Amino acid sequence: MEDLKTALHERCLTVASLQEKGRCLFAARDFHPGEVIISQEPYVFVPNSAEPRCDHCFASTHLRKCSACQAVWYCGSSCQKSEWKVHRLECMALARLDKEKRKSVAPSIRLMIKLYIRRKLQDDKIISTTAMDNYSLVDALVAHMSEIDEKQLVLYAQMANLINIILQWPEINIKEVAENFSKLSCNAHTICDSELRPLGTGLYPVISLINHSCLPNAVLLFEGRTAVVRAVQQIVQGSEVLISYIETAGSTTTRLKSLREQYHFACACPRCAKLGQPDDIKESAILEGYRCEDDRCSGFLLRDSEKQGFVCQQCGLVRNKEEIRGIVSEIKLMAERTSLSTSSSQAVSVYKMIENLQGKLYHPFSIILLRTREKILKMLMDLQDWKEALVYCKLTIPVYERVYPGYHPLLGLQYYTSGKLEWLLGDTGNAIKSLTKAVDILRVTHGTSTVFVRDLMMKLEEAHAEASHMLSCADE
Repeated sequence: MEDLKTALHERCLTVASLQEKGRCLFAARDFHPGEVIISQEPYVFVPNSAEPRCDHCFASTHLRKCSACQAVWYCGSSCQKSEWKVHRLECMALARLDKEKRKSVAPSIRLMIKLYIRRKLQDDKIISTTAMDNYSLVDALVAHMSEIDEKQLVLYAQMANLINIILQWPEINIKEVAENFSKLSCNAHTICDSELRPLGTGLYPVISLINHSCLPNAVLLFEGRTAVVRAVQQIVQGSEVLISYIETAGSTTTRLKSLREQYHFACACPRCAKLGQPDDIKESAILEGYRCEDDRCSGFLLRDSEKQGFVCQQCGLVRNKEEIRGIVSEIKLMAERTSLSTSSSQAVSVYKMIENLQGKLYHPFSIILLRTREKILKMLMDLQDWKEALVYCKLTIPVYERVYPGYHPLLGLQYYTSGKLEWLLGDTGNAIKSLTKAVDILRVTHGTSTVFVRDLMMKLEEAHAEASHMLSCADE
């Protein structure tokens, strides 16, 4: 722990333990928005199983399977060589399984196998250790075993037994493995690309020191496999560094439930401290409640005292409970039809019908309505229907602006999508406005030195050049 404290001190950070929160990371100097606070390579990591990816760099092209185990992919000899010390032992273990069992080894199982292999290799001095790269950091993570229900405990025990069967090491402690699965559940991070598309899972024990807030002052993103935490607010010396563990676009009740179920704690951040207060009740009703029956009214609804319906808090109009149930039933029936869609265009049509019903039921800033529109936007992008995609992108942005703080990567990426679509459709003026907003946010959340942001800034320069050329042509 002293080695870690020294390593963090060199990065102008300190670690301390608070009774109500456990270990916390504090700033030992001021950090400005966009500044890197800390970065870390994963102790262990694996790509997702959704599609084949290189086991080292997560590339999805030019892949070849490991010739021995036939379970792991690499994009070239360089990546394979980089992973060989760990994969050599994993390969031997996987090769002992029959072909069908090998295919069914989930990423979570591989992550645990690699965890124990890496520990063994570090113990044997084959892989070096540092203050920020050693198994004792994993050992210090909290497992929350006393807060897990019996069903989950049984699952962890079964998974631990599977690790024992695969590795066949006499020194394996099944109870410890089960606890480590619980640690992974609470502490592993989804590794995403610059546009927040999931690529894999990694364990970053030092990053796990950083606590959660629904109003974070920092953001965790990834550059390749490297976890990078940047300030999104001015963080003054002595302040705790805080990131968000969950999707924060939701009511306080929803956020608290998600944090309890996944991370086993009750959030006491400034947003969650408002639970049950008038402003919180209003925001929850807007984000997850119903709209006024009068289309001209923008009020939010609360259940009436007799529980017969919902009353608009702006105009007083009562919405009948049975009428709401009827629309909800229609939406459920329509949602079942989405799985029967035989083409993407047919699926879009069904989701648009769902959107229409949800538009009659939910508040315009509803998260439920937003998620449906996000699905439609994604499908339209896949279909390359740029004009219709822009319409849906524009519908989502006001909700993003409401539910996310100013420097949030999702808001920046939505402006980026809007700018790309506007430029494709020849609306250079609005493309410049959208891309400028995207740059203003993403240069803070992603950093100006990343390839993604450099490419974005180049696009903005090209859009400005195109607008100037059009203007000069018009003058002639």
